[in-house]
Amino acid sequence: MKVRSGRTVRDLRRENRTAVLQRLYFDGPLSRFSLGPATGLSSGSVSNVVAELVAEGLVEEAGSVDSGGGRPRILVRISPRCGYMIGVDVGETRVRIELFDLALTELARVEKPLTGDRVGRNTRYDVGVVVGHLLDGIAEVLDRAGIPPDRLLGVGIGVPGIVARTPDDGAVVHGQTIGWDAVPLERLLRESGVLPETVPYYIDNGAKTLGQAEMWFGAGRGAQSAVVVLFGSGVGACVVSDSMRPGRAVEWGHLTVRVRGRRCRCGAQGCLEAYAGAEALLQRWAEAGGCPPEGADEETALTAMLAAAYPRGDGKGTVPEADATALAVLDETAEYLGAGFSDLINLFQPERILVGGWAGLQLGARFLESVRTYATSYALSYPASHVRIDLGTLGPDAVTVGAAILPLADFFARGGRARETGPEEPAPAWRATLQQRAAH
Repeated sequence: MKVRSGRTVRDLRRENRTAVLQRLYFDGPLSRFSLGPATGLSSGSVSNVVAELVAEGLVEEAGSVDSGGGRPRILVRISPRCGYMIGVDVGETRVRIELFDLALTELARVEKPLTGDRVGRNTRYDVGVVVGHLLDGIAEVLDRAGIPPDRLLGVGIGVPGIVARTPDDGAVVHGQTIGWDAVPLERLLRESGVLPETVPYYIDNGAKTLGQAEMWFGAGRGAQSAVVVLFGSGVGACVVSDSMRPGRAVEWGHLTVRVRGRRCRCGAQGCLEAYAGAEALLQRWAEAGGCPPEGADEETALTAMLAAAYPRGDGKGTVPEADATALAVLDETAEYLGAGFSDLINLFQPERILVGGWAGLQLGARFLESVRTYATSYALSYPASHVRIDLGTLGPDAVTVGAAILPLADFFARGGRARETGPEEPAPAWRATLQQRAAH
């Protein structure tokens, strides 16, 4: 049955279920009475939807509240154990796999170290090794928590690079900086048979999963538009124009900030990442005469650089002299980042720019103040006066959390129902007519 807007009655029911599930998830527990104004649905629609969701085990009672003299109102909430999600962060030093319930309680975690082969400026990661880590980690977290695989809503995976999709292979990863050229990651995972066919994989750029997490649960809450920056070994960004819908990953790190500049890991010259990623930052410190600790990983080396630039006292009033070389490199990096932020401000005019990723959080508020100053000086004055630049609030695990909520977002969009596998509805007549015209 169709309604005037072109949507079917089934579409409207799904949208009503989605509205109730989302409000209960973000604001619950709530009474049926409160759900009406919160969702814009009539009291009858709310009662029907809640009754369906309770019968299906998706929603449960959660106590009561006084109703101002009448009978107490029963509160309802989403059942935390009605489904589970796995979130994966394929980083540049390790693969992290976490299992969550719907309340985002971590039930199990596995981390697999990741080392690659150095080829020129790039570190190339063996696809087979990464896929093996993913499959072993998924099986391990399910086993540790005692969760059957068919209880999963899906597995979300954040990866470095551009993710395209094809009918045959699903998600295909183009990770130029890690040596991945059209890797059919979804097909490789699916062929393993480690999960049932009914459990979907959601593979996307790591900056996008970070953006999803910060908009839903972190520093992006309440904003309608934002750019969330992932600052790790390299840099990337996610542009969000609707707080409830997934953002768009942009390869911001490969914006040219200096013509014929430093060679980037992607092979081009003058990319922002060649100056502002943690890997490039440490290289520039060493080239300028700094002393990064030998054999240390990037996180340890960046900690040493910050300690050299911003030394702390010994508790007796003595403060060591700051490393002028480290300070100069950090200030130059802040200016490059500020220039990059100004491009984001001028292009997208966001309400907020949020900085996350392990390197961004390490650099912290002190460094970010310099970035703000440079960003506002390079950007157009009007959009610069309406943007707030802050650190993300979800910590270094935000990519994993964001990856886990990719299946959760799809679950909500489907009104909490299983994926439909029935026949597709016929295409509208205009589409066939135009296809016939194009064929002549």
